[in-house]
Formats: sequence, structure tokens, C-alpha cells
Amino acid sequence: MTDRVRLFQTLPHTCGYFAERTAQNLVVDPGAPNLDRLYGPALAKGFRRAGGHLYVPQCAECQACVPCRIDVDTFTPDRSQKRCLKRNADLTVHEAQPGFTHERHALYERYLHGRHSGGGMDAADVDDFQRFLSAPWSPTLFLEFRRNGELVGVAVTDVTLAGLSAVYTFFDPDDDARSLGTFGILQQVALARRRGIPHVYLGFWIAGHAKMDYKRRFRPLEIRRHGRWIAMP
Repeated sequence: MTDRVRLFQTLPHTCGYFAERTAQNLVVDPGAPNLDRLYGPALAKGFRRAGGHLYVPQCAECQACVPCRIDVDTFTPDRSQKRCLKRNADLTVHEAQPGFTHERHALYERYLHGRHSGGGMDAADVDDFQRFLSAPWSPTLFLEFRRNGELVGVAVTDVTLAGLSAVYTFFDPDDDARSLGTFGILQQVALARRRGIPHVYLGFWIAGHAKMDYKRRFRPLEIRRHGRWIAMP
């Protein structure tokens, strides 16, 4: 990073991906006054934003979480991704200001109840919505997907000169056939191209994990190993 900053290590806690494992994170000082300037360099070093925190896993006995990013210039959608774009050609995509609206929150609640019921996130109130999806210093926009004016999906996207960060996507769980998670990433790649931004950061890839291994389909994908970015084999 280009600015001096303190880093803190969290206490051990239950891993969110493997319940039988213990996890720890390295977190950028959340009180640092220059988090907006640190964000781009932090992404390039493998960090991720959750709410107002920039973190990277630092677990003593596990290195399953691997930072990953799409090389925007060389990315080409595969057949399945092209079908996804065609399937959603009836949707309009809007770049919108972030934040709470009743419409967004209602969709968010439906998504959590449909996809994460009983997982601890499915009772998200207004404050939870605000705290998790944005931060006062984060350069966030909401990519809204609408069908005939109705909101069916939102891709929460942070925009820095170093890259876009795909923070979170939520959508109508009744629209599973549309593959709106994939559609959201493809729209973020398109946004990066329009703005001349080189990478879309997808957070962490976990090989073989049911909810995380899908990221390998966005090729060419780069992963961060031993302090440098390399092409995924």
C-alpha cells in the first residue's frame, strides 16, 4: 500500500466456509482516515471489503481462500455466459447511487430468505443492509437490473482506478433460471471496460467449494499466490 497504516489480526472464529475450521483475518485499521485512498492498493494486495472493513484471511492452518480477479482486456465469455447474456437481454441495467430504499431492501430480504435461510443473515434489517453493503468511504455504486421497471437484481460494486470489486449480488430467488449472479459479474466486466479499468476483483476463490469454485469459469482468471498475481492454470 502507498500509505502507512496499521493492521490488526482478529481473534480466532468459526470459518464461514468450513464449519469445522477456525479462521482469522488481517484487517486494515477501520479508523484510518485515508481508507478511500488505501482501497485500490489494498485490492491489488488481495484484500476485500465487508461493510466498513478491509480484510484478508490469515489462517494459521489453512490457505484455502485465494484472492482472484478477472483480466478485463482479455476476458471472453464462454458459451454458457453468452447464453446467460442472451437469456437476460430483456433486462435494463442502471448505474445507481448506493444506499437504502424500500424496494432494494425488500428484494434483499427475499434473496436472503431464499438463499441463506437459517444462515444468520436472513434477518437483515435496515441497519444491517447499510452496514454490510456500503461504507462512508467506499466508492460504491449499485448496478440495478430491471424487467419492465421492476427491480430483479442488484450488483453492489466498488469502483477504484485499480479495479472494480464485486462486493455482493442479490436478486429475486424466483428467477434462478436467469443466472443473475453470473449476469452481474458480466455487467461488472462491461462497466470496467467502459471506464478503462483493468480488473474485476471477485474476492476469494476456494477450489472445489460448492459456493466459491464457480469463479474459475471467468477466464482468464488471475489468482494471488506468494505475494504476486499469476494466471490460474
